[in-house]
Amino acid sequence: AIENLISQLENSQERCVLLGVTGSGKTFAMAQVIEKLNIPTLIMSHNKTLARQLYQEMAGYFPENAVDYFVSHYDYYQPEAYLPKRDLYIDKELSINERIEQERFATVASLVSRPDCVIVSSVSCIYGLNPPETFLESHVRCHIGQQIEPTDLLRELIGLQYVRSNTDLARGSCRLRGEVLDVWMPSRDDPLRIQFDFDGVTKIQVCDPVSWEVLDTLDEAWIHPKEFFMTSPERFENALESIETELDGRIAHFKSVGKELEAHRIEQKTRYDLEMLREIGHCQSIENYSLH
Repeated sequence: AIENLISQLENSQERCVLLGVTGSGKTFAMAQVIEKLNIPTLIMSHNKTLARQLYQEMAGYFPENAVDYFVSHYDYYQPEAYLPKRDLYIDKELSINERIEQERFATVASLVSRPDCVIVSSVSCIYGLNPPETFLESHVRCHIGQQIEPTDLLRELIGLQYVRSNTDLARGSCRLRGEVLDVWMPSRDDPLRIQFDFDGVTKIQVCDPVSWEVLDTLDEAWIHPKEFFMTSPERFENALESIETELDGRIAHFKSVGKELEAHRIEQKTRYDLEMLREIGHCQSIENYSLH
């Protein structure tokens, strides 16, 4: 069966089907096919439970590969809504699973940096993220001997949506104390500590998040954005113009059918979001504008 599947895939057959009862070794056969073809692989499952099981099995089959898990990070999600008859806006409510959010970031980081990825996902993977080129362009590269001031590197991290903290460090935040800059990427279990002196960067260390014991020492580090929805300044400005154009169209539509209140509310909400995007680069419900 494994040889037949490999032969079909190598001959560019679009659909290959492997049938088998529970416990017949379908997952093992799939792992053998992945190993023989040696290409990045996406495995989709119809629910989180089965996806987690497949992820654990694949991680066992490929201990040296980048085996990652990408599913919806919402434990609870209620979309925003507007009730025109009561002029009532109901804000979005959600609860994000921090661990799954970390695994999603780790997946994206692996996809843009490693050729040996095996990604196990639910249908969450069909929703668009930024192109890989945009994600790579938004990285900050730091290496031993780099001539850069701590405040300049801190400014670059804030540009990647990291939050500056003067107390405890959490995922997605950074902290500068004298000549020591700590940053905790959302995709990692352990933060980075970057030390400086007059010659620039002298040490890059992976530390325990509680005791700050040094776990590893690096020659360089690639720090990815805190948010998935990062883009270039040019594309950002084009997106804002596109949002405004669509907004004008929706306002005109509502007014043409006599829905003045709806026109006012959508203008009010969207103008506020545009202002937040221009000022801080982010807004609540930013995913509503992902098509732009």
